[in-house]
Amino acid sequence: MCGPALVGTFWHYAQVSSRFLTLADVAEVLNVSASQAYALVRSGELPAIKVGGRGQWRVESAVLEEYIARMYEQTRTFIESNPEVADQSISES
Repeated sequence: MCGPALVGTFWHYAQVSSRFLTLADVAEVLNVSASQAYALVRSGELPAIKVGGRGQWRVESAVLEEYIARMYEQTRTFIESNPEVADQSISES
């Protein structure tokens, strides 16, 4: 009965995205392994919360986007400060 009652509402038409991501989701977005995503969280580099009785990690989507923006900024600063190292990295890939 709940389903048909929602037809025609905003929720029926809008694509709902999750506010929180699992570490597997984070790993997929960043194209890294699950253990690397876990290490980012455990080190505090990527803020996350533990939820539920089993303490599963969740990362807020907005926080992940902030992390990505921060990494872009750090990379830009690194390249500006170390042009010779950045040039070597490109030629090695």
